[in-house]
Amino acid sequence: MNATQFNVHFSLQSLASEITSAPINRSLRKAAVLVPLMEVDGQLQILLTRRALHLRAHPGQYSFPGGKVDEADNSMIETALREADEEIGLTADNVTVIGNFPPHATFTGFEVTPIVGIIKQPFDIILDPGEVSETFWVPLQYFFNASNRYTFSFMRNGDDFDVHYMPYKGKFIWGVTAAIIDLLCRHIDLQYLK
Repeated sequence: MNATQFNVHFSLQSLASEITSAPINRSLRKAAVLVPLMEVDGQLQILLTRRALHLRAHPGQYSFPGGKVDEADNSMIETALREADEEIGLTADNVTVIGNFPPHATFTGFEVTPIVGIIKQPFDIILDPGEVSETFWVPLQYFFNASNRYTFSFMRNGDDFDVHYMPYKGKFIWGVTAAIIDLLCRHIDLQYLK
């Protein structure tokens, strides 16, 4: 699937489900992440980061570029694009935002809004070592294959919650990042991809 096909299909498809969120029993800090996709040789790739190990929240986890809303941000899109620029050097003018998914509440006290964007041109990744230790690309087709996406039930305070995870070449993608990828894959009609 190339970027044009993805964009058309993403835009025309109604959201059939949402990400299972944590129970909200306190005020949540608003955050946004960019789900960055880029077409390479006619196929979409998804860019993931690994959070720096010294960070207080989610150290070492695989994630999308993103973070907390700043007072100067006028929208979740601005937050996601600003954070992508700060964390990996992906400038806002090199991204076409095609949509977003509903916010997702996390157990760690965040309300995360995923913003889906297509990277227009290859760019030199410049890591902010204060936030990101590495980046890597995964063919989106890998995640479209449902046998590469897993869910297990996790009990917390007497309630069951689904936790998503996806192994990829020795990396363990899980939690909100995996849930966003799973929702993205379920959002795209898999029959269309055959």
